[in-house]
Amino acid sequence: MLSLMRKNFSMRLSKHLFLIDLKPSGVNQYIASYVLKSKKVAIVETGPATTIPNLFKGLQEIGVKVDEVNYVVVSHIHLDHSGGAGHLLNSLPRAKLVVHRRGAPHVADPKKLWSQSKQALGQVARLYGEPSPVSSERIIVSEDDTSFDLGEGLELRVVETVGHASHHQSFYEKKSGSIFPGDTAGIYISESSSVIPTTPPPFHLDKALASIEKLKQLKPKLVYFSHFGEANNALEKLEKYATQLRLWADIIAHKIGEKASVKEMEEEITLRDPNMKRVVNFVAKHPILNRGVILQDIRGFVEYLKYTRA
Repeated sequence: MLSLMRKNFSMRLSKHLFLIDLKPSGVNQYIASYVLKSKKVAIVETGPATTIPNLFKGLQEIGVKVDEVNYVVVSHIHLDHSGGAGHLLNSLPRAKLVVHRRGAPHVADPKKLWSQSKQALGQVARLYGEPSPVSSERIIVSEDDTSFDLGEGLELRVVETVGHASHHQSFYEKKSGSIFPGDTAGIYISESSSVIPTTPPPFHLDKALASIEKLKQLKPKLVYFSHFGEANNALEKLEKYATQLRLWADIIAHKIGEKASVKEMEEEITLRDPNMKRVVNFVAKHPILNRGVILQDIRGFVEYLKYTRA
């Protein structure tokens, strides 16, 4: 349902909302930033450090000047969602960064974040680039239900949604009935209307399912995926994602009992999850997703299930 008003990096989705395709290493439709443009301007998700030049090109395309941005809000501190925050804010004189309280120390001093990201992601971390620090006076530490008034009836509300990460938050815009779920609702592949889970370690299934339920209680109409794009029938997509997570948990728990390998778990998931059947070739050809992302998602379940059943 993406708008036809597409430019090189940006597209207009509604009167006040724009999507910017950040194109890491030239990969289209993988990481999005969203721009809410009213009396005040908010950017949702910075993307990684290496794509900040593309974000600026997108801002230029939609007519947003650097001194017009008031807020930069991020779902969590993983490199593909907020790794560019420090680089971005260096060029936005009026903007403040909105980040979860558990993530704030790591954007102020990202050395540990960068070290752990390189260990966990390998070459993908280098593809995303090293984050730079954000000065503490430019950080707004957000809490659940914190709201930001953008004018003309637009208000962006923070919804704490842990599970994918302990420092995760989503955003709700009531006027349009829109949610920006970060990694709480998975990776959306619009071509096949499929979702790939986002469950790398340390993943907490119980908290993730509670967060999905929390978003459902808002009765959203539209969902704007960081990976990637706009989709309608938001409630249905959230419900289906919760069902998918439970299916993966059942499959992986059974396979743990059989002492199966992670690769064998992946094969069983591909057989039984219709989403994964539809995207198996897409993932195999994708220059980022084919770097062991699905295996990492499975490991997130394995660690969670072993911990909770110990």
